[in-house]
Amino acid sequence: MLYQISAVSSVLVLLAVSAAGVPSTDEDAAIAWLDWYNTRAQDVFYRNSEASWAYSTNITDETQQRQVASSLETSQFLQEIAQNATALWDWSGMSFDTKRKLDSISYIGMRNQTKLERLTNVQSEMRRIYSTAKVCETVSGQQECMVFEPDLVRELAEGRDYDRLQFIWDGWREAAGPPLRPLYEEFVSLSNEAARDDGFDDNGANWRSWYEVDTFEQDLENIFEELKPLYLNLHAYVRRKLRDTYGTRVSLTEPIPAHLFGNMWSQQWNNIYDLVEPYPGKPGGIDVTPKMVELNYDTDRMFRVSEEFFTSLGLGAMPASFWERSMLERPADGREVVCYASAWDFSRDRDFRIKMCTDVTMEELLTVHHEMGHIQYYIQYADQPVIYRGGANPGFHEAVGDVLALSVATPKHLNEIGLLDTVAEDPDADINFLMATALEKIAFLPFGYMMDKWRWKVFDGQITPENMNQEWWRLRQQYQGIVPPVTRSEQHFDPGCKFHIPADVPYIRYFVSFIVQFQFYEAMCNASGHTGPLYKCDFYRSPQAGQLLGDMLKLGSSRPWPEAMEAITGRRDMTARPLLQYFEPLTDWLRQNNTASGAKTGWPQFEAWTSGVTKTTGSMTAVTVFCLLCCLISSLMV
Repeated sequence: MLYQISAVSSVLVLLAVSAAGVPSTDEDAAIAWLDWYNTRAQDVFYRNSEASWAYSTNITDETQQRQVASSLETSQFLQEIAQNATALWDWSGMSFDTKRKLDSISYIGMRNQTKLERLTNVQSEMRRIYSTAKVCETVSGQQECMVFEPDLVRELAEGRDYDRLQFIWDGWREAAGPPLRPLYEEFVSLSNEAARDDGFDDNGANWRSWYEVDTFEQDLENIFEELKPLYLNLHAYVRRKLRDTYGTRVSLTEPIPAHLFGNMWSQQWNNIYDLVEPYPGKPGGIDVTPKMVELNYDTDRMFRVSEEFFTSLGLGAMPASFWERSMLERPADGREVVCYASAWDFSRDRDFRIKMCTDVTMEELLTVHHEMGHIQYYIQYADQPVIYRGGANPGFHEAVGDVLALSVATPKHLNEIGLLDTVAEDPDADINFLMATALEKIAFLPFGYMMDKWRWKVFDGQITPENMNQEWWRLRQQYQGIVPPVTRSEQHFDPGCKFHIPADVPYIRYFVSFIVQFQFYEAMCNASGHTGPLYKCDFYRSPQAGQLLGDMLKLGSSRPWPEAMEAITGRRDMTARPLLQYFEPLTDWLRQNNTASGAKTGWPQFEAWTSGVTKTTGSMTAVTVFCLLCCLISSLMV
């Protein structure tokens, strides 16, 4: 307590100095002030997390009001800190660490308090609309409504009826999209103003600055172009297989209708593995969901299995409070909640939680590992000052759980933990396994890349309010080779039907994650002593692999990300080489298979805006169910 009083006294003296227009160059005093900030910030962030958690796990008017008030309090606190930092200190001649800390808290954001309050409420309202939207239909004279998770997710994953899939796809967009559009236009204007207040050209430029590399956009473009041939071959193969299932509704040369991939956004295609399996009847395309059911897996066991993987590497176990305070299943008491999986760091008392409406499936088991990866990152950098409690860059945070999931999904590992009876040594089974993995990892890449390309263009004005939906579909056709199954217009707002748009979560982190996770994976496999093909590596129970990962995680954001990358991989840049090496056998197989079948890669650049498919009508109608609520998600989401 005496130390805190001393720090505050230093601040009061320096405020008087600052009033005379003389920022201090006294680094010892600046360090004391930063220590004072660290203590106070933990309390402010904790209160904000508590309010956001209360809202996300119980959407009511009361929790909405508390959450908005807490968010405004946090924003005002950060503004005061930023103003004081620039008024109190001249850090140009201070050490790297002190400069980095002061730089990171010197951004003020929206200065106009009325507009700040409006921005906060707009963000909250967008999340409310998304989180409470439902798709309803008339069944036997009764209206039945489906929530996004698990109802719509299951319908798309398991359904194979073209028209039913189209209804689900279109119903969600009719329910969630149009109400979001005017709010999103207002959000863009306000967030750009806030970014300009901090010296950025627009909010997209603000987001890109987090990566601390001047060549970031060009680096991503180079990596995408390097990966594009693999995606094009996968797309051509899947298109041909979907033609076998849906007939002439799928062209062999044009973009694929977007509702046929088993996923609401066509971002990952693993749910249609049964339609595209290279060698039917051979093992490899593993779905251990039936085995999980047979072994009476439940939510708790899924999370305990994930925790045991981390502890087998010598990394930290979950604190007791994690199990007591997390929401790992949809509540049975009828509460409206935000089911979208997210990991939370409450910034104090080693309070880490996950919010997830878990289902017992293999896909969800991998999602559990992803979210637990965030928690492990929180655990490892918990001793850093709050300023440095973050990933080396946003993509690093997303990659940690996924790098473990690469190991978890191997037949060797699933066999070791009792979820797979035998491991086949069969080249055909290997191709099946790599195909299943590619439907998740490679299929995602263009979507992960174009999401923020669209937002960056919206922020900088290249895309206007008059053509937001049209440009969304132009980019989706250009990068993914998909088209909407029904006609779209500017009455719709299809980007808003992806959680991260109304939740204001930048998405390029996931593209970065899908690249760097293979770099991490290769490094950890090498540390574990693995020999043989990279895709067969399981570093389970390797303390050497755990030490390598843990040392990097402990850095938090205290060093620029190239240094963190070098700490784990030995090089300072992002590269697609390990990813391409991992999929090399599948790449060769796809080329040979497409050539033998005469399948063409790519698609013509026709106008995706005027789909020729007629919209299905009938007794089913989509509605948005509004509750007088809102949602603010304060954590990292998948």
